Amino acid sequence: MNLKIRKGDTVEVISGRFEDKGKRGEVIRVEREDRRVVVQGINIRTKHQKQTQTSQGRNINPGRIKFEAPVDISNVMLVCPKCDKATRVGVSRDESGAHRVCKHCQALID
Repeated sequence: MNLKIRKGDTVEVISGRFEDKGKRGEVIRVEREDRRVVVQGINIRTKHQKQTQTSQGRNINPGRIKFEAPVDISNVMLVCPKCDKATRVGVSRDESGAHRVCKHCQALID
């Protein structure tokens, strides 16, 4: 499975939750088998954590933990670094290998 969005890319949310739609962020993690990405500052969830003791004898503090939950890869679109627009991604092949290309301005993304 070949995905066109990679860790470190800047993406824009094009659909989903109302408060996250239109926001941009950097991809923190890509889950290839589930076709999901974790984007910094997008899809913030709150987990209520009980105080627990680890096997080394340390305590994990209780409270509310905020974290970024994964978003489906179809809900985000790559932002071209040259034209600064959310764009579709093409693949250009040459003798040195395959490279990602912006569909708007034909600029190389890699």
